[in-house]
Amino acid sequence: MRHATLLELAEREAIALPDSLVSEWPPELSAADEKGWFRFQRLYDVARSVLRTPDDVRRLVREAAEDDVRDGGRWLEIQVDPSGYAGLFGGITAFTDLVLDAVAAASRDTGLGIAVVIAANRTRHPLDARTLARLAGQYAGRGVVGFGLSNDERRGVTADFAAAFAIADRAGLRLVPHGGELRGPEHIRTCLDSLHAGRLGHGVRSAEDPELLDRIVSSGVALEVCPVSNVALGVYSDPASVPLPELMAAGAQIALGADDPLLFGSRLAGQYATMRAAHDLADEQLAELARMSFRASCAPSDLVAAALAEIDDWLDG
Repeated sequence: MRHATLLELAEREAIALPDSLVSEWPPELSAADEKGWFRFQRLYDVARSVLRTPDDVRRLVREAAEDDVRDGGRWLEIQVDPSGYAGLFGGITAFTDLVLDAVAAASRDTGLGIAVVIAANRTRHPLDARTLARLAGQYAGRGVVGFGLSNDERRGVTADFAAAFAIADRAGLRLVPHGGELRGPEHIRTCLDSLHAGRLGHGVRSAEDPELLDRIVSSGVALEVCPVSNVALGVYSDPASVPLPELMAAGAQIALGADDPLLFGSRLAGQYATMRAAHDLADEQLAELARMSFRASCAPSDLVAAALAEIDDWLDG
């Protein structure tokens, strides 16, 4: 969500925003302990609460697409937990229909390829995740491409969500849980062994375990590395500490991501700029990061081929 949109919708709904979302934006965040994560989650939920009408949702998706195009994006996968909006928008199916309609319209208007990942919340009961997995499966091939698991990875028992991921797997969806940011290599192993992750939200802390990293590389599991959010949440002290060069040197498939641009104050292109500055990356390395982001995606093959050609043209230019 754009910051200006947050302010406008909050004013319309007479929602009092905390200073960290107004005069002190972007907020200073740290999730090194549960209190820090609670503060982050509270800000996330306050921002989410300004969405009150179907047009608000359509606007959010359209503006996200416009901003991604402005950053040079060609493909966007939006992660959403429909159960968080079900009460206001007529249930999880009705809300999913709304999001997919908004995605189709935004894609037509901007030319950006867009798909949806439905994510369960690890702080809710695993049976709720099964319901969402079945929902996601019903929309497989109709705009939903993956199934995830989000929220504080230190909470809940990840293995308890295995049945939900099995349902999504049978539907042919990409399995994309969060793991390996706030918890280390042992949790990544759980995501691989119990959830059979094909792509990890974050996974950056695999750099701490060479044997695990070798497994990730050999199995082709992609890592969604979000440097600015890693630093903001206190996982690493500064951008130079994010182990991107180590992951790249090991041969990991990496897709740089912005995570939550509203709360972290940096969009997609900003991740590339931050990592270039922090690690003195050459154009060839930036180009390869961009290529890997398409290979790690669920984008159709013709879009991937066209994007790879554009990246080559940029590099040759």
